[in-house]
Amino acid sequence: MVFQIIILVLLVFIFITALRALFFTPKKDKSEKIELADEKVDVDRYCESLTGAIKIRTISNYDRELVDWNEFEKFHKYLEERYPLVHKTLERTEIAEASLIYKWEGSDPSLDAIALLSHQDVVPVNEGTENDWEHDPFEGYNDGEFIWGRGAMDMKNHLIAVMESVEQLIADGFTPTRTLYLCLGHNEEVVAAPDNGARQIVEHLKGKGVHLEAVLDEGGAMLPVDVKGILNCNLAGVGVAEKGSMNYEISVSAKGGHSSQPPKHTALGHLANVIKGLENHQFKAKMPAFVYELFTQIGRRCSYPARLITCNLWLLKPLVLKIMTLIPPAASLVRTCTAVTMAHGSPQFNVLPQKAGITVNFRTMPGVSFKDVERHIEKAVGKEKVEYNLLVGKEASVVSPTDSRAFRTIKRLCESTDEKNLVAPYLVMGGTDAYNYEPICENIYRYSPFLVSTGLLLCTHGTNERLPVASVEEALKFFKRYIKEMTKE
Repeated sequence: MVFQIIILVLLVFIFITALRALFFTPKKDKSEKIELADEKVDVDRYCESLTGAIKIRTISNYDRELVDWNEFEKFHKYLEERYPLVHKTLERTEIAEASLIYKWEGSDPSLDAIALLSHQDVVPVNEGTENDWEHDPFEGYNDGEFIWGRGAMDMKNHLIAVMESVEQLIADGFTPTRTLYLCLGHNEEVVAAPDNGARQIVEHLKGKGVHLEAVLDEGGAMLPVDVKGILNCNLAGVGVAEKGSMNYEISVSAKGGHSSQPPKHTALGHLANVIKGLENHQFKAKMPAFVYELFTQIGRRCSYPARLITCNLWLLKPLVLKIMTLIPPAASLVRTCTAVTMAHGSPQFNVLPQKAGITVNFRTMPGVSFKDVERHIEKAVGKEKVEYNLLVGKEASVVSPTDSRAFRTIKRLCESTDEKNLVAPYLVMGGTDAYNYEPICENIYRYSPFLVSTGLLLCTHGTNERLPVASVEEALKFFKRYIKEMTKE
């Protein structure tokens, strides 16, 4: 009798989950879809503007003495020449060495303003790889299909799109009700820079009593996803949070001496145990609410057999987490990642090291602090006697809500443009200027509206960085529509 009851319960459970999967489809909410008016945009002008911007070598460096500040001055003059209406209409303020704030005063100063963020700086081209580029990285070559060069994807494409959109809106006669800020940092590419331009912009705005309703920066993108028979969509991942980045030096000391009389384990030998301990004892995987929502939104678009899993994630979460930890890109979504990146030991081949050390980069999930990482290090190294100290780093951002006006606006604009478009919250793996704005804003989002393949995204910071020209028109329309929607009362 007991066995029969168990079988009956199991059959009922299978029936319910299968039925649930059948109706686990995108929600029909007419308020989320809007009729979009066509927007006037000039793709050719944008391409010319981006080409010119790429030619200017605004390369940032942790050592400010190594920065060519003349290039930033040249870039500022370029913006003045290229966008006369912006510079006639908006108030421009220079912050720190080269950051800029543009203020477009709204008709109702009682309303919280919004901000669009971009950074002017780019990373250098790795020495020795210049000849690997199909076109010179600072030529801004446009072959009609792609615009090539450093900054084409990160993120002069985004910055120029914002400037073009505001210039066109002014030409169209548009005036905002809410104030709009354009905040252009100058050293985002320098991780945890002590003179961070974005941080100084925020301090300036805070001193003026500014509180922002929403911030939009780089971070997410629109990716074409085509898994035959399961999913076919353009996935717009909107970053609602970004990981932290903490770099620790961990070292082991030993007696040293001549290599002809080595001990059982040198300092490097003990350090090997430390590395093993760190790599074998990873942070526990957890599924934050926004990652759960990401899978849910994607799951609703999947075909019926796949939905048997995605609609029952509440039940299968432990198994899904286990599988994700075996796939590095997936693991980074659900746990703090540990990467041993650098090592040093003896200065000479026949000398035993008196001190050996490693540098470890921890990419932390929201909520994981410096103290949490240090406790993890102490636990992971076991009995080995180590010294550790923080070199440079920042904690993860807070998580922005997905029910704010800004997130809903991004979702409506994207999904109303094309039925294939799907907007879902996302965790940004790298760093952005956006996290600096937490003292003056609760709704911070990271999204760049260019439709690009995963392969092109991987060229960011690498060789042959390039932007597809076909992605430009919709990106320009998105920015114009977003500004119009978000600067309304």
